[in-house]
Amino acid sequence: MENATLIQYFHWYIPNGMLWKELKENALKLSELGITAAWLPPAYKAAGGGYSVGYDPYDLYDLGEFDQKGTVPTKYGNIKEYMDAIATLKQHNISAIVDIVVNHKAGADKQEKIMATKVNADNRNEKIGEPIEIEAFTKFNFPRKDTYSNFQWNATCFSGVDYDHSTKENAIFKIINEYGNEWEDMISDEKGNYDYLMYCDIDFRNSAVREELLNWGKWYFDKVGFSGVRLDAVKHISPKFFNEWLSQLRHVTATNLFAVGEYWAPGELDLLLKYIDATEGKMSLFDSSLQHNFHVASISGNDYDLTTILNNTLTTAMPLNAVTVVDNHDTQPLQSLEANVQEWFKPLAYAIILLRQNAVPCIFYPDLYGCTYSDNDKEGNEQHIIINKTDGIETLLHCRKNNAYGDQKDYLDHANCIGWTREGDEEHSGCAVLLSNGDAGTKTMEMGKQYAHKIFVDALLKCTDEVTINQEGYGDFKCQPGSVSIWVVK
Repeated sequence: MENATLIQYFHWYIPNGMLWKELKENALKLSELGITAAWLPPAYKAAGGGYSVGYDPYDLYDLGEFDQKGTVPTKYGNIKEYMDAIATLKQHNISAIVDIVVNHKAGADKQEKIMATKVNADNRNEKIGEPIEIEAFTKFNFPRKDTYSNFQWNATCFSGVDYDHSTKENAIFKIINEYGNEWEDMISDEKGNYDYLMYCDIDFRNSAVREELLNWGKWYFDKVGFSGVRLDAVKHISPKFFNEWLSQLRHVTATNLFAVGEYWAPGELDLLLKYIDATEGKMSLFDSSLQHNFHVASISGNDYDLTTILNNTLTTAMPLNAVTVVDNHDTQPLQSLEANVQEWFKPLAYAIILLRQNAVPCIFYPDLYGCTYSDNDKEGNEQHIIINKTDGIETLLHCRKNNAYGDQKDYLDHANCIGWTREGDEEHSGCAVLLSNGDAGTKTMEMGKQYAHKIFVDALLKCTDEVTINQEGYGDFKCQPGSVSIWVVK
C-alpha cells in the first residue's frame, strides 16, 4: 500500500499571482517524490482581494471568476488556472485538499443597525454594560449578484463582530439574535468561550446558514473535484456543525472525503482528543503537540531528552487521526503563532514524521523549495527572513515512498540518540533510522533475519561507512552529531 504523504503547497508570504500555474508545472515532480495529496490555500475571494492569503473570506463562490474586492484573480490566480492545476494533480494521482474557512466572513459591503453587548476580550462570557445599538458591517451584497447562490448574508447569520461603525470602537460585540445573548458551546473554556475569533463570526445555530454551507460544499465539490478538506479554526466552531456538515457532504458526494481540522493547542493533547471524540472521529487533526515538541527540541539542543519527543502527542495517543507537521503558515517566522523548528533539527523532525508508522505526514512548501520574505516582528521592526530548503528533504521523501514499510521496532532509549527500524514488506525493502541531537551515535538495531549478510548504506550520505547485517538480523548503525542517517540496502 502506498504511503500517503501531504504537502502544504503554500506559505503566508507566497508571491502574488503565480501559485496555480506553478503547481501545475510542479505536479509531476511532486508525484515522483511520493506526494499523494496537496493542501491548497483558500481559493475564494477574500476581503483583501488579490493580496490576501485567504483567511478573511468574502465570497466563497468566487474562485477568481468575478470582479470583486478590486480584482478578478485571487492572490493565487484565476479560476481557470485553479481548475487546471487540480486537473493536473489528478493526472499525477495527487489528491487536492481544499482549505475550508467557514468560521467567519469579512469585507461586508454595508452596515446594519443591530443590538449587541460588548464583552471582555479575555473572558467573552463577561458582558460589559447593557445591550446597545451598534452599526456593524454584516451585510454582503456580492457584485456577482445571484450567480451560483442567492443566499443573503446579513446580521441574522452572525453571532459576533469586532467593530461598531457608529462609535468607531474596536471591541468584541455579542450580537443579540433569536438564540439569545450567549455564544455557541465550545469544548474548552479558553477565554471563557472562544467561539469568537475575528470578523463576522458565523452562527451555526442558524439552520439556513447550515443549509447554505452544505449547498456551497456540494457546489464546490462539483465545480473542482477535490478529494479532501482542511478545516480552518475548528477550535472556534461547534463540533455539532462539522458532524452534520461532513456527514451530509460525504453523503451527497457519495465519497469518503478526507478531512483534517486545525485545532491548534500545543501541549494540550486532552483538547485534541476531546474534539475528535465530539466529532465522532469524522476528522483527523494536525498534531500541534508534536510540532510544539519539535520546536522546543530544536531550540534546546542536546539538553532535550529525545526519549520524550513523542510524549503527549496525538501521534502516540490516536495515530490514525493524526496529521503530523514540522511547520506551517502560522508557525513560520513572523507569523501569529510563530514557533518554527530550527534549521538544524528539521531533517530529524522530518525523519520522525515521514519514516514512522501510522500518522499521515504533511511537509511544508518552504522546506521543499525554500523562501525569502520580509515583514515586521511583534515590536514593529522589519525583518528579512530566509528559509532554506531542508537538507536531504527529497531523499527523506524517496525513503518514505520506497522504504518506510512493515513492522517497526523502536529504540527510543537514549536522551540524545534514538532510532527505529522498518522491516519492509513483500514489495519494499525496509530501513533503519538513527538520529542524534548531541554527539555521534551508534546503536545496535534489529532489521530481521531476512537481511542477514546484506549491506546497508546511509541514503543521506552523512555516514560513509557500510553496515553488514549479522546472522541474527542485527546491525550496528551510526549517525553524525546533531544529524540523522537513514540506512537502506545497498
